[in-house]
Amino acid sequence: MDIGKLPNEVLHESILKNIKRINEEVYILPSIGEDCGAIRFDEDVCVVTTDPITAATKNVGRLGVIINTNDIASSGVRPIGITVTLLAPPDSKIEDIESIMTEVINTSKELGVDILGGHTEITDAVNRIVLSITAIGKGKINQFVTTSGAKVGDDIVMTGYAGLEGTYILANEYYSKLKDIVGENTLVKFLNSSPDLSVLKAGLIAGKFGVHSMHDATEGGIFGAVWEVAKASKMGVKIYKEQIPILDETIKICNALNLNPYKLISSGSMIITTQDGIKLCDALSKEGIEAKIIGKITEKGCIVVENGIETEIQQPQSDEIYKVNF
Repeated sequence: MDIGKLPNEVLHESILKNIKRINEEVYILPSIGEDCGAIRFDEDVCVVTTDPITAATKNVGRLGVIINTNDIASSGVRPIGITVTLLAPPDSKIEDIESIMTEVINTSKELGVDILGGHTEITDAVNRIVLSITAIGKGKINQFVTTSGAKVGDDIVMTGYAGLEGTYILANEYYSKLKDIVGENTLVKFLNSSPDLSVLKAGLIAGKFGVHSMHDATEGGIFGAVWEVAKASKMGVKIYKEQIPILDETIKICNALNLNPYKLISSGSMIITTQDGIKLCDALSKEGIEAKIIGKITEKGCIVVENGIETEIQQPQSDEIYKVNF
C-alpha cells in the first residue's frame, strides 16, 4: 500500500462504515473529512482528536502539538489538554527523547494547553521515534463547527498558505540537498521567518463568528481539504487556483522536487465556509491572519478553475511529501 493516510474509500469500506454509536452522549462519530469526535454534556461539548507525526524527523514535538490542537480549533472550540505517546527504537538516545518532550512542553505552554498524561516506551516495533498525541477541547455546543456543515452558496475562505507545513518539513529534512537547487538564501529566509503552523486563533475567531463548516488542511493539502469538505457536506465546490495564497518558497521547493504544492500537507491553513466570506476575512485580517475567499460551495461537482479552464479535483491519495525521492 502507498505510504500515508489510508485512502478514503478504503477507510470508509473497511473501518468507518462498521462504527456505530453506542452511547447517546456521543455527538460526532468518525467520518470522512471530520477532524474530531465529540461528546455532548448538556450545553457543553468535549472534542477529541488524535494524530501521529510520521513525515518529519525534526521539530517533531512542536509539530505534534500544533497539528492536534489545530484539529480541535477547526471545531471552533479551545483545546485544553493533550496526552502524549512516544515510541522509541532500542538504539534511541535519552537526549533525543528529552529534546522531543521539551518541544512538546514548550509548545503546549505557548498555546495554553495542559499535558494530561501519556506513555513513553522503548520498542523494536518501530525503527525511528514515533510521536502520537491526543488533544481534548471544550466549548459550547452552539459554537461547535463540523466539516460537514457547508451550505450551497457559502463562500469558501482559506486561511494561511498552501503547502506551508510541507514546505517547513522539506526545508528542514532536505536542507543540505535543496540549498544547491533552490538556493540557500531561499531556505534560510523561509526558516528564519518561523512560519506559523497553528490555526488556533483563526478557529476560535471563526467559531464565534458563526461559520457553517471548518476543516484543517493536512495530508492531501488544499485540494484534499476542499474535496473532503465537499464529501462530508454532500455538496459541490468550485475554487479558483489563482486565488489560493501560496509562498514563493513553496513554489520553488515544489518545482525542484516535482511536487504539486496544492496537494502538499498544509497545516497552518484552514478551509472555512460561511455566508459572508468578506466579513469573515476582515475579522481574521484584523487579527493578523491571512485569509482569502477562494471559491464557492455548489450543489455538485468538485472543480478547480485555472486560467478559465475547469478541472475536477480528485479525492486525495498519498500526500505529495511522500513522493520525494532524493
